[in-house]
Amino acid sequence: MNTKHVGLDKPVSPPGRPKAKQPPRGAATHMQWGSVGAKNLVDHRIYTIALRKMPEFLEVFNRLAMPLLMQTLGHPVGFYTSLVGQQNQFVHLWAYDSLADYERRCLARDTHPDFPTYLQASAHLITAQETRLIRAVPMPGWAQP
Repeated sequence: MNTKHVGLDKPVSPPGRPKAKQPPRGAATHMQWGSVGAKNLVDHRIYTIALRKMPEFLEVFNRLAMPLLMQTLGHPVGFYTSLVGQQNQFVHLWAYDSLADYERRCLARDTHPDFPTYLQASAHLITAQETRLIRAVPMPGWAQP
């Protein structure tokens, strides 16, 4: 929902829109420090998918990549596709305890016997890849009193 924020805790809805619903006091929100558990390093990966190939890519990714990624990387933070801005992008986020944890789990993924099958099946669908490692920062103003 689009809201303008006045101060730190007083969202105001635009005219003609219902008032933004607030989480209960003290409730954690998805935007707070530690929202991916105690993990503070996130692999922010963006694949650009060939024009009109997103449905095929999502099927291949779900069928071939997800089983081995769940075994080697664990549970993802989330999956997203672009809505506004550059189109045909698939974003996935994976959280790690440390750089060593990231390297260990990526090695497990890269050496998994089923990984080459996924790479071959998706090669014609992915036109570009960006990988960023981003780290969480404490933001005390985010915390609910």
